[in-house]
Amino acid sequence: MLHRSIVAALLLTAGSACKAGDDALAPRDHDQGMETSAVAPLSGTVSTLLGRSTFSPSTQAFTVKRTSGSWNIEIGAKPGLDLAVQSIDFPAGSESGWHRHPGPVFIQVVQGTITFYEADDQGGCYTVIRSAGEGYLDAGDHAHQARNETSAPAQNIVTYFAPPGAALRINRPKPAGCPF
Repeated sequence: MLHRSIVAALLLTAGSACKAGDDALAPRDHDQGMETSAVAPLSGTVSTLLGRSTFSPSTQAFTVKRTSGSWNIEIGAKPGLDLAVQSIDFPAGSESGWHRHPGPVFIQVVQGTITFYEADDQGGCYTVIRSAGEGYLDAGDHAHQARNETSAPAQNIVTYFAPPGAALRINRPKPAGCPF
């Protein structure tokens, strides 16, 4: 029931547009869309896919618009989109490994503290720290990783917006300007 509430909340609070056509996004049946490789191994995290659904037939555009007072949202994708929700447990000292995503990812830190390392367009790296109750929007277009640099466990609930059938994770090598 938790993941349904999260999905409903995100559909009311998040906007996104996804595009298809990147050959690196091919789905892999054996891992339910979570691509893995020796390039960026996971180090101690435990991921559980809570659910994944395709919205709109793959040949039609998907659009939702909503206005409530001065607040408004628009979600659109062509053709359609997959929405996936995953729980990721981060024991003390664990990390996700370097990767990116085919579309935006809304991350809720629900336990502990996570440090996100993000590569930028200039070859550098910056950090963003989020604790329980805080969210983080990962646009998915740069290599990044999440690390639990504390001595306590942490957990994220992650909602992916992706092209229908695409792998949710695309492993990447460590960027030159990043420390880990």
